[in-house]
Amino acid sequence: MVSIFNAPTRNLDIVTLHEILRLRQDVFVVEQECAYPDIDGRDLEPGTVQFWAGQGSVDATLRLLREPDGTERIGRVATTAASRGQGLAARLIEAAIAEARSPRIAIDAQAHLEEWYARFGFVRSGEDFVEDGILHLPMARTR
Repeated sequence: MVSIFNAPTRNLDIVTLHEILRLRQDVFVVEQECAYPDIDGRDLEPGTVQFWAGQGSVDATLRLLREPDGTERIGRVATTAASRGQGLAARLIEAAIAEARSPRIAIDAQAHLEEWYARFGFVRSGEDFVEDGILHLPMARTR
């Protein structure tokens, strides 16, 4: 049975943090061929919480950030190739929404995932933009 976990980044054990960062690198940098600074310092900001799913491994992950205006932001949603299609990312999104302290949660979604994020109450909140060569759109969810 796959379990869902969350913890502030600063409270993670080194192995879990390594696996989260490795999964993000495998998906975003290697698979999607986007050379970008994934380790951007935001993981260590106060209030940042890492979410992950797995059975003794990190099979999917995301992070929940607190923006200066109080909005929370879901980002770095990634699932291993072997674990896709099992609903892990959906379970993580639901867990992050449940843990969010702000009435507004934002996400910069890859454009092809707009309908997927809409399932969780996210709606387009701005114009499309290209980030690292991939079309994205801002979305937000309010309670």
